[in-house]
Formats: sequence, structure tokens, C-alpha cells
Amino acid sequence: MRKRRSVENHIGTVHALAMGNLCELAAGMVTEVTIPTTLRWIPRGMTIEYLRKAETEVIATSRLTKMEWAGSPESVGVPVSVVDESGTEVVRAVITMYVTPKK
Repeated sequence: MRKRRSVENHIGTVHALAMGNLCELAAGMVTEVTIPTTLRWIPRGMTIEYLRKAETEVIATSRLTKMEWAGSPESVGVPVSVVDESGTEVVRAVITMYVTPKK
């Protein structure tokens, strides 16, 4: 995410709400591309840690394997890491996805 005025807070760093939205976007994308076509998902909750001020552009990364979907789980925690331009982790989150069979 580019650091620009629309995502900054009053002290000139990337706003916490923008970081939360970025984490949810990354988790949703990785969920969508790995989930079997027989299942559907929706975010259920989020645990987020703000580790440092984000004073530069940031990149969010989330990874899942197709093994996460074995046995049709009802709840899957999707980890997300956000790093700044120097590679320092500034946010760590887990987005919990509610998973059900498609009707």
C-alpha cells in the first residue's frame, strides 16, 4: 500500500484502520485462491498486533496451503504479516474465516 495522505493518521504514519483493511484484503485473497470450490467463506474476526509505526509504504503477505481445507473446517485462521520498506514487520494479524459448504 502506498503511503499517501488518504491512509495517514494525524501523526503522519499509516493509519491503523488502513492496516486492518489491508490485512483483511490479503487474507481474503489467499483464502479465495486456495479454498475448494465446494466451500464458501466469510471473515468472522480479526486479531491484530501493531508492532511499530508504519512510516513508509507497506506490503502485506498471507499464505495458506490447500491442506488447511482438509476435513471441511468450520473456522480457519489466516495469518497476515505487514512489512515496511526496510522489511521490518509493523503489523501481524490473524483473520478468522468462517467456512461452510456451498448450497
